[in-house]
Amino acid sequence: MRRTLLVTLVFIGGVTIGYIARNAGIGVLRKPDPHAADLAAIERLHKADVAATLTQDQASLTSLWSDDGVNLGVAGPPVVGIKAMGEMYQQFRAANPDFKVLNHFSDIKDIQIAGDWAIEVGNVQATYKLSAKDAPVNVNDKGMRLLKRQSNGSWKFALVGLK
Repeated sequence: MRRTLLVTLVFIGGVTIGYIARNAGIGVLRKPDPHAADLAAIERLHKADVAATLTQDQASLTSLWSDDGVNLGVAGPPVVGIKAMGEMYQQFRAANPDFKVLNHFSDIKDIQIAGDWAIEVGNVQATYKLSAKDAPVNVNDKGMRLLKRQSNGSWKFALVGLK
């Protein structure tokens, strides 16, 4: 009788320990996040965007866009295509040679990845001066950006609609 009770208690204890260990994830193989590499590449795009915006380097700003990118966040009609993006940055710099970005911060609230596309929603906050004599201007744009995966695994802006 004692032996049966002991065997039953040991069995129940083993089942309990196994149940706890399984629910805690001990001994269970974890699947890697399928989007981890994409999220890291998107974060590199975000950092490059901040760096290019702060320095106002026209080539760096242009390189953030996919070849067929569309910028809806500008005054006037949308800017379409990488060539037009480069021209837009050159024209802006020519018209505003003393333009300076004092700070630039992206607060991305959500990123959804579907194949070679990603949609991110959030805010972009910045402070800039059109010239040395002008007062700083604060901007808090809200909106979304559509990103496109490039053949090398990097991501670029395909459509930006911040206002």
